[in-house]
Parts: sequence; C-alpha cells; structure tokens
Amino acid sequence: MSTPRGKAPLTKTTPNGRKQAAPVPKDLVKSAAQPPVPAEAARKPGLLAGLGRDTAGTLRFLGQVAMRHPQALLQTMPDMGLELMRIGLGRSELAPDKGDKRFADPAWQQNPLFKMTMQTYLTYSAGADAYVDNLGLPGMGAERLRFGLVLARDAMAPTNFFWANPAAIKRGFDTAGGSVVKGMANMTGDLVRNHGMPSMVDRRPFKIGENLAASPGAVIYRDEVFELIQYTPQSQTVYERPILMVPPQVNKYYALDLSPGRSLYEYLLQRGIQVYGISWRNPTGAQRDWNFDTYVQATIDAIDVVRKVSGSPDVNLMGGCLGGMTAALTQAHLAALGEEDRIRSSTMFVTLLDTRSRGRMFLFGTPSTLELAKLVTMPTGVIDGWQMGSMFAWLRPNDLVWNYWVNNYLLGQDPPAFDILAWNADTTRLTRDFHHQLLDMVEEDQLARPGAMKVLGTPIDLSRITTDTYVAAGLTDHITPWQTCYQTTQMVSGPTQFVLCSSGHIQTVVADPKHRGLGYFVNPEVPPSADEWLKAAERHEGSWWEHWVAWLAERSGDQGAAPQALGSTRFPPQEAAPGTYIYQ
Repeated sequence: MSTPRGKAPLTKTTPNGRKQAAPVPKDLVKSAAQPPVPAEAARKPGLLAGLGRDTAGTLRFLGQVAMRHPQALLQTMPDMGLELMRIGLGRSELAPDKGDKRFADPAWQQNPLFKMTMQTYLTYSAGADAYVDNLGLPGMGAERLRFGLVLARDAMAPTNFFWANPAAIKRGFDTAGGSVVKGMANMTGDLVRNHGMPSMVDRRPFKIGENLAASPGAVIYRDEVFELIQYTPQSQTVYERPILMVPPQVNKYYALDLSPGRSLYEYLLQRGIQVYGISWRNPTGAQRDWNFDTYVQATIDAIDVVRKVSGSPDVNLMGGCLGGMTAALTQAHLAALGEEDRIRSSTMFVTLLDTRSRGRMFLFGTPSTLELAKLVTMPTGVIDGWQMGSMFAWLRPNDLVWNYWVNNYLLGQDPPAFDILAWNADTTRLTRDFHHQLLDMVEEDQLARPGAMKVLGTPIDLSRITTDTYVAAGLTDHITPWQTCYQTTQMVSGPTQFVLCSSGHIQTVVADPKHRGLGYFVNPEVPPSADEWLKAAERHEGSWWEHWVAWLAERSGDQGAAPQALGSTRFPPQEAAPGTYIYQ
C-alpha cells in the first residue's frame, strides 16, 4: 500500500533505540494467518455478499488487535490527527499517487468537499498501513493482515459510491438518469450471468476462429485429453526442429494465438519456426481423476506425434504458467528415464516451480485454507473457471474489480471490448485431483525438494533437466512474482537464460513488438540472487519476443523448404484449426 504524496508524512522512521511495540499476543498472531481470504468471495456468487463478509471480518480482527494492543494505535494516531486537522483547515497537500486513476476527475481537486473526502480517505488508508507496521506482527502475518486491509480499504474508496463520485453524478445529470438505469441493468445482468462479479469485457465483437485463435492450421491428433494442432507455415523456408506449445490448464490456449498482429503463434510462423500447439479438453466431473500424470503423459504423447510428423528426432518445448510447470515435470520425468534427448530446449514464461513466494496468490496458503480450498471441488469433481477468475481478480481489486464496478454500474457504460480480456473471460475448469495435487505442491514446495513428488511413478528432480532453458517473467506480475520465477534458473542444471519483461502476468505473454512502451532486461549470467541478477541486467526497448526468437532459432537446426501439406499419412488433418475442444 503506497503512502500518498504530501508535506505531512503519516508514518515515522523509528530512530535506533526507540522503544518498539511489544509483540502481538500469540492468539492474535495465529488469527492473522486466517484473515478474510479473497477466494472466499469466489465461493459464493455475488460480489456484495463476499465483500461484506470480508470487510467486516477484517475490521473485526483489527478491532480485536487494537483492544489487546493499544500501543500500536497510539503510535499511529498523532500523525493521522495532525493530517486530519490540516484537511479540516484546507491546508493539506495530500494527493493520490500519479498512477491512481480513481481520482483523475478534476472535481477531486477543484471541489472543496470532494477534495476533503479524498484526502480523508488517503489519510486513513496510509494510517492503516502504518498501524500494521507498528503492530510488529512476525513473518507473513503482517502481509496477510495488510492484504485484508487492502480489500477493506479499496472497497470503501469514495469513488465506489455514486453520490461520492463526481464523474458518476455528472454522467447521471448529463444522461437525464439514463446512466443510472443502464448501471442497474448491468448489475442485474452480472448477478444473473456473471456470479455477481462486474463484467470485465464485452465479448460480442470477438469470434473464435475469425479474429481470435485465427492462425491457419489443422488438428492432426485428438484423444480424450487434448487436441494437437499443426499450424500452416507462413514463410518459404522453415527451421527443421519444431516447437511444441504447452498452454496452461487454467485457461484456453489462445492467449498464444490472439488477434492477428498480436499472436505469438503468427509471430513465430512468420519467422520460420514450425509451430505445434496443444489444446486441452475442458474437463467435467467425469474427468475428476485427471492429474499431473494425465497431463504429463499427454505432453509426452504430443511430443512423439510432433517428432513423427516433422521428422525431427527432438523438439523445442514451451510452456506458460501451469503449462510451464507441466513442461518441466515432463522433462524431469523423461530425464529420470534417460529419455530427455526428445527435447532440445525448453522455454518457461511466468512459471513458478519454487512456490516459496511472497506473491499475493500465496499469502493465504496455510494448511487450513488449502484444505478448505480442496473442499470446493468435492461435490462436482471440478473447480469452475469463474471461481478461479474471481480469486485472481481479488488479488488486484482496484484494477480488476472496482474499476469495472465504477464503469459498469456507476457510470452505466459497457465494459471494454478487448481481445485479451475476451480470452480471460473464456474460462476452463480444473479437475478435483489436479487441483488437490497442485495445492499439495504449493503447500509442501514439492518441486524444490527432489523426490518429494512423483509423476507417472517417477520421483521428480528438476536438477536432472540439462537442456538449454529460457525463462521469462514479468516485472509487475502479481500472480507469479519475477523473483520467484527466477529461482527456476537455480533449480535446473542446464544452461539458462533469464529475461525480465517490463509488464505484468498477461502482458508478458501478449507482447507483440508493435505495442509501445515495452522493454525487457537481459543479463547472460544467472547468479544465485534475483536482485543480484537485476543489478547487472541491461534494459532493452521493445518486446522480449525478439530476443527469444533469436535464442530459439539457434536451437532450431538448419532451414529447409516449408512442408507443402500438414500432418502425415499416419496423422492426417482431421479438421481445421482451432479444432473442437476450444469451444467447450
């Protein structure tokens, strides 16, 4: 939580020797491990129900701490009181951070009442942050409480209420109340069709196979788990060694094949890379027993088909997020069998293998919350995509929840029509066994401990991976923090290249070079510390795609004439891309 800019600081740097707040009682430390969890809101349809419970729970816990530990509150109150006095006298210079778009309307600065409201909110927000610091909670307890306060603080922002939002009031008058009617209709529609969460995107302009997932190709293999798509070359010559793309199971694959001009598949094909891609089946309760064994075996099957069709003895492998984890498990399994030579190189982007992360997604990864999360899949055998989507949205509530609350309901506008948001809304399900196995992996950090996990009967040891590995991460990624992604370079044994992109989780994947403002950091060395790596890294303007394709081309063999037909006698084309499973 950032501190607003202004002359009067709301927190003090405690000089050495100053008496610190006494430790918080053990029972409250234990409670701090279980503050309101954003996933709770995902388990019940309806934003307001989850919001009320989470906000009330946070404030109730904070009140308990204040009563048992008043010294921290007393340390916080003087600065807050002085700033509130300045606000009342009209002398405060507090202002929101430059990146805070909530208060962009000029009325927040020009209208005395709105300005006072904004500054009071900023004062209490910063004071809450200082209060958590003064509590002296150990370990992750402070971060968990701080995030619970973030949920409550963001929910209570004046911009979220019609009569406290000048832009909403003005639009209401300008439209003669039409925006209010439209906002109520939007909210009703979301309650009925979107589980009570504000819609992030207008999907109507987008159609799969036409302006999304539109790269030409054909399904050349299908079983109950996946379809394998071979894409039509878009150059006269191609490299002899193909790449197999392993998408995450938590979303459909076409973030990698977005709108023409923004498609990674298209970008590779135009540069002579032969592309094959997996499209996972969207499972139902009937597939509840699918797990990592299922997906690793499917990846091995796909590798073998690609080798037979292309004639190449090995392939380059690429996986993102959970797909990167699946690719790494596949490599480790093959290495344990002495068959890693099927893979020439591996690329993993926004992928966590070491789950000892300080990212928000793992703040509430305690044994009790993980056990509770497992119960979600027991009745149906799957966890629905909307539940996963809600959880990720609550990790960044201002950007992914309240932004659309204001736009859709208070301003009465349609959500934006944007291709990456249309993809994000096209959710998939995770099976019970896969979900449980993933939670156990997180809780026990299994991939960081050789032999702690078995796949297809083989103990997994990532240090057995000796192929060249390329790891890409996002500087502002809130789901897979880049410092934790960097640890992959220390876990595998082969030569590694780490690249840090100047963007977040999804923007790291969709980084077409035409997009302005992109940049990436490169350091050929991989020291033990991520921070040490960054100190010696050099920033380059543009997309990491350019750097990666050059790296990939060096590992793709010689060039020859592009194949004139897709598939082979044994694996003929079955239907045009994007296949069938993408529509499930």
